[in-house]
Amino acid sequence: MIAFVRGQVLAAGAGWVVVDVGPGGAGGGVGMRLEVPGRLSGAHPGAELALHTHLVVREDSLTLFGFATAEELDVFGILLGVSGVGPRSALGVLTELTPAQIAQAAASEDEKPFRKVSGIGPKTAKLIAVQLAGKLDPLAFGGTEAEADETPGGRAIDDRAAATVVQGLLGLGYGEAQAETAVQDARSAGAPNDEAGLLRAALALLQAPRLPSDRGAR
Repeated sequence: MIAFVRGQVLAAGAGWVVVDVGPGGAGGGVGMRLEVPGRLSGAHPGAELALHTHLVVREDSLTLFGFATAEELDVFGILLGVSGVGPRSALGVLTELTPAQIAQAAASEDEKPFRKVSGIGPKTAKLIAVQLAGKLDPLAFGGTEAEADETPGGRAIDDRAAATVVQGLLGLGYGEAQAETAVQDARSAGAPNDEAGLLRAALALLQAPRLPSDRGAR
């Protein structure tokens, strides 16, 4: 059973990365492909990733799924226990929602967040909300929406989300100043305050082509 993978990114695409798992992660000659939440597929070659993994065994395939945190891995396993939810659908949920958002939706049996996930229909979304109820404690993932309401403007929650996103960008190989600037710019541009939305917006800014003459033209 493969439980953990660490190494440099060799290639990445929509929903997948290939990680060098050779000795020292430096050209050992073995590249392992992992299916990952969308935000991790933004990792650029040369960045180092440390991923908690889940191996799905089928008669005709072995597919390795990777997650940045143990919490994501745990939620992935719980999602697989929901009727009608396979590995791809569970991965889609973790691409669209953070573990904290999933736990909060499950605690209130609210299927609306799950209906935003590509490939999840109303019936499956309802099943997820109902079958996860009582299995995930929102407090274990950083609190509840009620706590956010107690903070004027929800600023403390926003700042925590920003800090989490910065750490995620550092894990993808970006520099600290570069990550902080991207998060600030994304928030200034009106990006969502939740971790998943803010990370997507920051990654979009970091990956957008920049013209060297932009600053000089002003």
